[in-house]
Amino acid sequence: MYRTNTCGELRLANEGQAVTLAGWVQKNRRMGGMTFVDLRDRYGITQLVFNEETDAALCEQAGRLGREYVIRVTGIVKERFNKNPHLPTGEVEIMVSALEVLNAAATPPFTIEDDTDGGDDLRMKYRYLDLRRQTVRANLELRHRMTVEVRSFLDRQGFMEVETPVLISSTPEGARDFVVPSRMNPGQFYALPQSPQTFKQLLMVSGFDRYFQIVKCFRDEDLRADRQPEFTQIDCEMSFVEQDDVLNLFEGLAKHLFRTVRGVDIAEAFPRITWADAMKYYGSDKPDIRFDMRFVELAGVLAGHGFPVFDRDAYIGGICVEGAAGYTRKQLDSLADFVKRPQIGAKGLVYARVEADGSVKSSVDKFYGQEVLQQLREACHARPGDLILILSGDDVTRTRKQLGELRLEMGNQLGLRPRDTFACLWVVDFPLLEWSEEDRRFYAMHHPFTAPSPEDIHLLDTAPVTVRANAYDLVINGVEVGGGSIRIHDSALQNRMFRLLGFTDEQAQARFGFLINAFRYGAPPHGGIAFGLDRWVSLFAGLDSIRDCIAFPKNNAGRDVMIDAPSTIDHSQLDELHLSVISPS
Repeated sequence: MYRTNTCGELRLANEGQAVTLAGWVQKNRRMGGMTFVDLRDRYGITQLVFNEETDAALCEQAGRLGREYVIRVTGIVKERFNKNPHLPTGEVEIMVSALEVLNAAATPPFTIEDDTDGGDDLRMKYRYLDLRRQTVRANLELRHRMTVEVRSFLDRQGFMEVETPVLISSTPEGARDFVVPSRMNPGQFYALPQSPQTFKQLLMVSGFDRYFQIVKCFRDEDLRADRQPEFTQIDCEMSFVEQDDVLNLFEGLAKHLFRTVRGVDIAEAFPRITWADAMKYYGSDKPDIRFDMRFVELAGVLAGHGFPVFDRDAYIGGICVEGAAGYTRKQLDSLADFVKRPQIGAKGLVYARVEADGSVKSSVDKFYGQEVLQQLREACHARPGDLILILSGDDVTRTRKQLGELRLEMGNQLGLRPRDTFACLWVVDFPLLEWSEEDRRFYAMHHPFTAPSPEDIHLLDTAPVTVRANAYDLVINGVEVGGGSIRIHDSALQNRMFRLLGFTDEQAQARFGFLINAFRYGAPPHGGIAFGLDRWVSLFAGLDSIRDCIAFPKNNAGRDVMIDAPSTIDHSQLDELHLSVISPS
């Protein structure tokens, strides 16, 4: 028997018991005639004690143990003299009577501790060592628990988990596909799925009614902190539902996860906001509503008074920052530099302080008298001690996004975005279509199978840009954790949508004929949603990046530096696939 107990379970109640433990050496320290070893496994750490007076040879053997040696020990559980309140096992130790080295270990390239000295690249190269760290392991344990709770909740709601294919045909309407050459079909390629979208709709046509899958998806996109080339979705679909049915059920799933995983009870319904209002008041389709600072449109107050920038710009917007009138000139200059960064791109920043006596002092006082500044104060509902920050620009959408970045920065600076508080909302009524000036055609804002809002179907031919989608996103703390829609289930409407997207009937049939044909055999009204499991876990874990909640992630260049992938393949494999590689110039 390698072990009778784990390194995380022994307590004072076990005092006097003979036990056998196995694990990795975390630390080894000699103090007088005693050697102390911290033994670690997945479940925790237990202190081992070797006494020179009792067994000098055993104590000497223990002193030679290196970090990360794999060992097995037998001994008696004793109450610890110097207790460690930071460890669950900190009240006991093991007086060791036998020691066996199961495997010696080379010195690891970084310390296997919470505060490691290894950088990101080094830890990713030796990810199997990084996974021994308690902080990383806790993230994967959290991920496991969330998937268990998801399956439990959906099973109780009558959902069936069904696997869908991984090798499918390419659908170039979305993000870039990862493609896989077919040896048995020379010159032809599979694609890895960006989502199981069409298959879950076919399952609804098949009468499965309620489907889910925790599924790997793939997108060949540029990477960032919340994006990986392969990611995991909680993918769901339901038949005979309208939007409210979907939102209410999956709001229940969210509340269940908050309660069972985070210990947070959310009694109230999640607020709902239209996409248009989200952009108008927050400059983002995924607003963080843990704090206020809603935008106020100020052209009616500030334009026409001789300040050239405001007089010519199409949009003037401001936010009221409560209690921030004490910001110094240095702090305000830093904010101006922040909004001018290339990734934000604002031209400049105007500010106005509301003084203790109610007067307003601004950075453009020479253009505005106190009468107009008081109108500004009233428009922003500002009180003494508040700070008003104003941006303007010639492009309404772009300027709102810039103001949204400034709002989030102020939330960060004022501590209004703590990781242990959560604010959820649904964003609804997205545009159905977006126009590409480059391609001179419409693209689907979500995907071609999203149904238009029933109230707007009559506008498809005359004013398609105004048509709203019957779509929705779940946003938590400014992070889009999931999104979905009611789907088109009528083949005539689906063909109409394809034509709006620039497909000829022949092109639509070639790419999606299997789905259009399926609709002819009685497709029920249906809709669904997909949640990003990686994002949701990282949100619950308080992480800035999804990488540390994925066992073996890729880096920002899409590479797995541990196994050195992607990599070249042998010429013999290329020949089998009828492929040749053109070297980049």
